[in-house]
Amino acid sequence: MIYKVFFQERKEEAPVRERTNSLYIEAEAERDVRNKLKEKNLNIEFIQPISGSHLEYEQQSDDFKVENF
Repeated sequence: MIYKVFFQERKEEAPVRERTNSLYIEAEAERDVRNKLKEKNLNIEFIQPISGSHLEYEQQSDDFKVENF
């Protein structure tokens, strides 16, 4: 499954919408996503599973790239 992860660059940074970044990652479950990203020192705000028409919509974006960890 593909997950969209919303995060801040630094763990100590308070979440602010204007500075929120996102990335896409393939994993079996949300726990796997967190395990793959734990050494990145990111402040993860939200992890959203995407599939079906939502995934198709996200794939149309130039920014869509599934990260490999």
